[in-house]
Amino acid sequence: MDAVCPSCGAGLETPLACGACGVLMLPEDPVCPFAIFGLAPGFEVDRGDLKSRLRRFTRLVHPDFFALEGEETLAKAEHNNALLNEAYGVLSDEARRANQLLEGLGGPSEKDLGSMPQAFLMEVMEWNEVLEDAAPGSPELLELERELTEQRDRLAAEVGAALTPLPQPGGESLAGIRQSLNARRYVDRALGRISAGSAPS
Repeated sequence: MDAVCPSCGAGLETPLACGACGVLMLPEDPVCPFAIFGLAPGFEVDRGDLKSRLRRFTRLVHPDFFALEGEETLAKAEHNNALLNEAYGVLSDEARRANQLLEGLGGPSEKDLGSMPQAFLMEVMEWNEVLEDAAPGSPELLELERELTEQRDRLAAEVGAALTPLPQPGGESLAGIRQSLNARRYVDRALGRISAGSAPS
C-alpha cells in the first residue's frame, strides 16, 4: 500500500492501524476487503498468508488492547476489528470473494440479474423433484448430494477461471459470471438442506 501513517509517517499495511506506532485509523466506508488486508484484488488468495495477516492485524485493532484508552478509542478499535473480521469472512470464502470482485468490476448484482444458466435450470427442476420426494438418507438423496457436490466444484472452477486474470471492468463476461454465482448459491443452499435433513419449500 502507498498510504502512510499520519502520526509517524511509516507505510501502512492496512488502513485500519499503523503497525509501526500502533495508532488506530478511521477508514472511510465502504472499505474494500482486499485493501483492508493489503492485497491486490484477485480471485486467487493464499490462505496461509491471509491467516497470517489476520493474526497480525488483529493484534493492532483488537478491543482488548484498548480497554483502558477511553471510550472513543475503544469504539474505534471495536469498529476496525469488526471491519477486519468481515473482510476476512469475504476473502476466505470463495463465493463471497468472487462476488466482491464482480461488484468491484461493475458487474450485475444478484438483484440486477437473478437468473441462472439455461442448461442449469433444467437440472434444477429434476433436483427439486428429488429434494421434495426423497426421504432423508435415501439412496436417491445421497446420489443427489454427490451430484450437487460435483456441480458446485465445476461452478467454482468456472468462476475462478473467468476471474483469472480479472476481466475488464464492465465487460460482457461479467453477466455470465453472475449467473454462475447464482447457480453456485442454489447448489450451496440445496446441499445445506440435504445436510440438515430437510428439503426446500
